[in-house]
Amino acid sequence: MALDQALNELTETLDEGTAAPQWGALLRLRLSAVREALADEQIRFRDGWLAARGSNTERDRRQLLARLTAVGHRLLDRPDNPMSLSEVRRLSVDLEHYRQRLHDLVYDSVGIELGGSE
Repeated sequence: MALDQALNELTETLDEGTAAPQWGALLRLRLSAVREALADEQIRFRDGWLAARGSNTERDRRQLLARLTAVGHRLLDRPDNPMSLSEVRRLSVDLEHYRQRLHDLVYDSVGIELGGSE
């Protein structure tokens, strides 16, 4: 599953709220799908100025993977904990920011290949 699709499904699940039956199990399933998609991401930018941004993005990816694992374990222990739910919402926002940075990096790499805007 692609990262974009996994993040969209996670956002939809968070927007539905806790009133849905089996919401906690569905949330853990969505987090697991995001984790798998994020683990499958390959960031390989070795071109000059993109190399540093690629390294930062890779570091962010590893940190997000660690956070996803930790939140998943906390939700498994206490799925109704409001602190865990707010942490999942914050993690969702951080994942969206990561996705945007990744898209920006890909866009810039294509700009270099095509010669930029000049």
